[in-house]
Amino acid sequence: MADLIVIGAGHAGCEAALAAARMGIDTLLLTLNMDGIALMACNPVIGGSAKGHLVRELDALGGEMGLAIDDTFLQSRMLNMGKGPAVHSLRAQADKQAYQNRMRKALMTCDRLTVRQGEAASIETENGKVSAVTTATGARIPCRAAVVATGVYLQGSIIIGEHRHDGGPQGLMNASLLSASLRELGFELRRFKTGTPARVDVRTVDFDEMQEQKGDEPVVPFSFLTDRKLENTYSCYLTWTTPETHRIILDNLDRAPLYSGKIHGIGPRYCPSIEDKVVRFADKDRHQIFLEPEGKESREWYVQGMSTSMPEDVQWAMYRTIPGLRHCEFTRLGYAIEYDCIDSLELRPTLESLRIGGLFFAGQINGTSGYEEAACQGLLAGMNAALHIQGKAPVLLTRDMSYIGVLTDDLTTKGTDEPYRMMTSRAEHRLYLRQDNADLRLTEIGWQAGLATEERMERTRRKQAETEQLIRELKTTRFAPGEALNAFLRERNQPETAGSLNAEELLRRPEVAFADLTELKPEWAEASPAAREQAEISVKYAGYLEKQAHLIEQARRMEEIRLPEDIPYADIEHLRLEARQKLAKQKPVSLGAAGRIPGVNPADVAVLTVWMEKQKRMKEGAENL
Repeated sequence: MADLIVIGAGHAGCEAALAAARMGIDTLLLTLNMDGIALMACNPVIGGSAKGHLVRELDALGGEMGLAIDDTFLQSRMLNMGKGPAVHSLRAQADKQAYQNRMRKALMTCDRLTVRQGEAASIETENGKVSAVTTATGARIPCRAAVVATGVYLQGSIIIGEHRHDGGPQGLMNASLLSASLRELGFELRRFKTGTPARVDVRTVDFDEMQEQKGDEPVVPFSFLTDRKLENTYSCYLTWTTPETHRIILDNLDRAPLYSGKIHGIGPRYCPSIEDKVVRFADKDRHQIFLEPEGKESREWYVQGMSTSMPEDVQWAMYRTIPGLRHCEFTRLGYAIEYDCIDSLELRPTLESLRIGGLFFAGQINGTSGYEEAACQGLLAGMNAALHIQGKAPVLLTRDMSYIGVLTDDLTTKGTDEPYRMMTSRAEHRLYLRQDNADLRLTEIGWQAGLATEERMERTRRKQAETEQLIRELKTTRFAPGEALNAFLRERNQPETAGSLNAEELLRRPEVAFADLTELKPEWAEASPAAREQAEISVKYAGYLEKQAHLIEQARRMEEIRLPEDIPYADIEHLRLEARQKLAKQKPVSLGAAGRIPGVNPADVAVLTVWMEKQKRMKEGAENL
């Protein structure tokens, strides 16, 4: 017996199990293979554009991924530094094996959490609620809730050229039984596809033919709890495909499973295979390729940008046309993998099933791609499964609150017909939803739910208070006229002044940073870097943030109009037939969510608004009788 059973120990399953157990729930984590816990089956990287935001948010809520990557990274970089702070994103190359060991230790040392190897065969229900999970070996384990986090393992099939075999990533077995159970429960399963490049033996790589890509200094940690100094220990390397690479691919396109009909699953548009890139971008004579390490104790290096399912002989030929790889030896071939997943429109924003109480889904089973997207869903599903068991209200993260809210809202109101990937362009409030303020936005939510620790909450309070104090001082501080002020201005190509200058007005100038102001007011140098960063962004982007706050307030008013689950959409007069069908199927939780459902237009929302007002008046009238 377990209160909660988490099926799958990938990035979603690990976060789900840890979150629930830390919230006081007796949790069983069931995995196909103990050696596959937290496996980075593709590139061993955490973060990247928009994905870094997700990891920061997960950490702010009390998740583990940020702490784990801070402990095990090889190289860290902050992306998009040439742009504004809204799109700055951390990306760190992980030591693959060390990351797995670090996450395994977190699981094995967590109170109220048991990890067990076994294949989930079916999910049992009673009175429309989860009641038990059965295993392939015949065990029946009663439970009060379950999180399905099966990744790419459901009916997984590996494809390399003409060769196909049942299996999971990197030689692990697939899960062959649970798909049938999900169908029996009423879920419509789809086939998605992803892929990975070959790995090469680093001893056969000529780095002299490539461009070295060093990490950033100083290293910015992912976790808001990481205080120690972090250091890069590895470089990555840049090279390019050649016209010869493209010729080999095009000459063998009839043997490419993607084009010969051997692959039926839908692949990720934003992470195409090399053969797909060569066909789709025929005007380009080369594509970027990055060589990235997989670990301190490993000679395997990852060839970023060369994902492929081409036949083995074609892989050898095309890789060896690339500068630096002309004499490379493979340790593993590239491959594609097809797998079963559900339609995410079957889920509530809490990631609970619409049809079965206590049944939650997280990660690639929901049609997403990426470790970070999976981990965030796992955290949210684990938190809400725990709250469900405790009889408490769920955590709802909306689009105006977090990237996680954007992710879950996109999945549960719009759905996805391809592997979903988070991007900054998906977040309409991205100037507010920055990675640097994730703790200020979300830690209290995690703390109130019982996940984020008191230490984490106290750190957030201190950061908030110090930031507010700095902003007050910026507003009230004036620098006296004189040579010191004019010298400061001349050094930054600013016009001299005969009068005093307000610190806030001075900081608004693009040529002046907060660090510069410490020359005029040295005590500000003692403020924490985090508070200084928040104060500077608040001042420099004040006008834009004010406009965004207005838009967020407008959106929030729509979100605050809650829609009961039992609304008889079919009976609402003037509501179009398509809208009735979509609304009845998806059961949106708010008027705002209803308006984002494809097929529901503004006129339908207006009709629904009028209907809601009418119901409210009728209820008030009945109460006054």
